[in-house]
Amino acid sequence: MILTVTLNAALDVTYPVTSLMPGSSHLVERPHERAGGKGVNVARVLEHFGLPVLATGLAGGISGDALRADLDKARIRHSFSAIAGESRRTVTVVSADTAEATAFNERGPVVSTREWQDFIDYFDDAVRAATVVVCSGSLPPGLPVDAYGQLCLRARNHGVPSIVDTSGPALSAAVGAGPALTKPNGVELRATTGSPDPHEGARRLLAGGAEAVVVSLGPDGLLGVTLDEAWQARPPARISGNPTGAGDACVAALAADFVTGVRWPGTLRTAVAWSAAAVPAPYAGDIDDETYREVIDLVQLKEIHDPHSDR
Repeated sequence: MILTVTLNAALDVTYPVTSLMPGSSHLVERPHERAGGKGVNVARVLEHFGLPVLATGLAGGISGDALRADLDKARIRHSFSAIAGESRRTVTVVSADTAEATAFNERGPVVSTREWQDFIDYFDDAVRAATVVVCSGSLPPGLPVDAYGQLCLRARNHGVPSIVDTSGPALSAAVGAGPALTKPNGVELRATTGSPDPHEGARRLLAGGAEAVVVSLGPDGLLGVTLDEAWQARPPARISGNPTGAGDACVAALAADFVTGVRWPGTLRTAVAWSAAAVPAPYAGDIDDETYREVIDLVQLKEIHDPHSDR
């Protein structure tokens, strides 16, 4: 079973409009609501591919109730700890004439020390049944910067590997806990390590404690780096659509390979294919099966010499 943790879960609301004009009123014909947050999106992708998953995290208020109800409707197993604060909402306005998306992301509710401890107690029980733990997304106010790091250490104490997909100080703190894998994108990697070179940035995360680093590079695919090897995995062509959920699909594939037993470089092939299949899908967490079938056998894998490996 794959355990996903979303500490700043959200109710994602999408407003499709004909044309976005700031300062004007807009008629929204068919707004769309669904449970969101990066770990929730990962759980959706895993469920799509038939892998056992349990989505966990923190949720509260009316938004939290709606989030749970949507997961019930999608038949995704979940167990979110209750908090007093209102779970955040993210609002995305999609303009039909330009295909551009404008997002408004709330910071999230303040989580108390007691609420955090309650979740840790729950996590200690849930992780015993997990094959791998995925910690994804931002941290809500009130949580310590090393929140994901604490969970990684607890998972490690139970012999369970962890994958971390976050950024900034939260990523730096989590790396020190020795996760099996971290998955920053290029911008997040540079912000965290200070290096403009993804190879060098990945090496710095490895030196900090991560066992492996996969860097998502948008249309250029993925860079996968361990202490022993480095690979570049690229899609066969640029995929048109909304890349919002591609990173979460990538993380889902990386987690799935801990269950299926696929290892490098095959794990990168799967991750690129799942990421590509997320781009034409309308919402984060969805997969376009036709794109997946078209891409999976055409992913370009290349073992590369890391210029920093001999330093």
